[in-house]
Amino acid sequence: MIESGSNIAQDTVKKIFTRFDNLTGQYRKTIEDHLQKNPSIDDSKISSMFEMVGSFRDIAEQLTLHPFRLVQSEAELVKKHAQLIGGTAKRVVGKMSDPIVVPERGDHRFAADDWSDSVIFDYIKQAYLLNSNSILELVDSLEDTNSHSHDQFMFYSRQIINALSPSNSVLTNPEVLKKTVSSGGMNLVNGFKQFIADYKKNPGLLNVSMTDQTAFSVGDNVATTEGKVVFQNELMQLIQYAPTTEKVNKTPLLVIPPWINKYYILDLKEKNSLIKWLVDQGNTVFIVSWINPGPGLRETSFEDYMKKGALTALDAIEQATGEKESNVIGYCVGGTLLASTLAWLTAKRKKRIKSATYLTTLIDFTDPGGIGVFINENAISSIERRLEKVGYYDGRAMAFSFNLLRENDLFWSFFINNYLKGEKPAPFDLLYWNSDGTNLPAKMHSYYLRNMYLENNLVKPGGIELDGVKIDISKIKTPTYFLSTIQDHIAKWKTTYKGALLHSGNVKFVLSGSGHIAGVVNPPSQEKYGHWTNDELPEESAKWLEGAENHKGSWWPNWKEWSSQYAGVQVEPRIPGDRELEVIEDAPGSYVRMRIAEVIKK
Repeated sequence: MIESGSNIAQDTVKKIFTRFDNLTGQYRKTIEDHLQKNPSIDDSKISSMFEMVGSFRDIAEQLTLHPFRLVQSEAELVKKHAQLIGGTAKRVVGKMSDPIVVPERGDHRFAADDWSDSVIFDYIKQAYLLNSNSILELVDSLEDTNSHSHDQFMFYSRQIINALSPSNSVLTNPEVLKKTVSSGGMNLVNGFKQFIADYKKNPGLLNVSMTDQTAFSVGDNVATTEGKVVFQNELMQLIQYAPTTEKVNKTPLLVIPPWINKYYILDLKEKNSLIKWLVDQGNTVFIVSWINPGPGLRETSFEDYMKKGALTALDAIEQATGEKESNVIGYCVGGTLLASTLAWLTAKRKKRIKSATYLTTLIDFTDPGGIGVFINENAISSIERRLEKVGYYDGRAMAFSFNLLRENDLFWSFFINNYLKGEKPAPFDLLYWNSDGTNLPAKMHSYYLRNMYLENNLVKPGGIELDGVKIDISKIKTPTYFLSTIQDHIAKWKTTYKGALLHSGNVKFVLSGSGHIAGVVNPPSQEKYGHWTNDELPEESAKWLEGAENHKGSWWPNWKEWSSQYAGVQVEPRIPGDRELEVIEDAPGSYVRMRIAEVIKK
């Protein structure tokens, strides 16, 4: 019986696979012909679709090789559906029945009482969860293929499954249905207006509004720490913040943020501003504010970010303070640039950085986190074709990709709220920043994707060459502080730990609670998340955590204690513009105010 069922399943899947393969080939030829005739079309989106289709093709092919898995999965699913029907029948006649399946912890799609109180909607919810769990468990059992990874199988399957959730439909979402009836359908009218407005902002790619954009203004109620722009070039502005203490540390502090988004995540508002806190601890703080590039900066390279960014900032700080050495903090991609710059300075025997702090930074890209599903030769080649056409990578496309890594929280929840319920998103400063993206120069982005993510060249001695110098991370002896976050899905902490092991000098590794942003922007006053410390640095990250001590609250005071040994003596405060660099404009400057739509129009 089992063998017969296995053969039937195998034949069925083979037929589906053959039809799917033929249909995919026809679509590919049609679209490729269309692309040749219309070169202005963004073919990277088409390529992404083919990546997804190709992934499903590999899934179907694997199922033909393992038909018994399909039979077992179907049998188990039929059994659970029978139990669900039985339980639902009991509820119809007024009897109690425990659910067959419940949403995972953190799944807020079915939080409303109607999803459980109503027999109909409870059945819809449980039937969906049974089907989706069964499919994901089946896909999870599959292995990598030559063209697609297990993570890609899971990612693309998850996108389809979550898109088909009953919570995303008017007729199968009790909250939306109730609102539609009570408002006479005005929620759908308002939702459609909001959909059109969002589409006009991002033609060809739907980025759902996450917050009330009118509630915030850069320099007015976000990015408000007092300071001045004291230097600028075509790539960045350098902000020097006004001192707030009677004395300051002699060694200045430079912050290098990522250029894939804007620096003011570190200065959202006074109560959670890392920048304000650093100033209040007696530091002369400088921060790089990267430009939002358009087509004119297509030839800007990763090397330019080092020379015209990090190194130029150090030179400007020397002019502003008289100090040749600075302590430097690099956040995310800014940390990767910091490591590269340190390795270059080491090779050149130049001492410009007294201590280095890495915040959620990948140096070893063995496991690039959730973004790894987009890292493969086909995907990068299609991105490069688009870069060649327009000269930059659109930050809105990047935001959309990152949102799909947590699609239910960062896409579908807003889709339901904005378009189905017809409600306006609430004002939230973090989501305002998240929606205020930046483009990436073509040459830099191609180099970064290939050399860091795809080939992991930064960990190889001599694998990266900058300004004629082959660099080696293992030669860095500068004292370093690594801060990672335990729930980070962008820079996984166990991978960032490998970067710490590459350094030869005195290294301190600290692990914060929460994720890539909340774990970093965690002021002591909030007493949240906690952090782990361990003076040892064993080869295995698991052993580090096993021997680590857990502390309550923020990591900021721990960093202050560590960094004090490199802060220097106390000196008179430096006022922006009081030495060789003149004030250009008030902080936060003009570069940070550049919006993607405005940059592209120029």
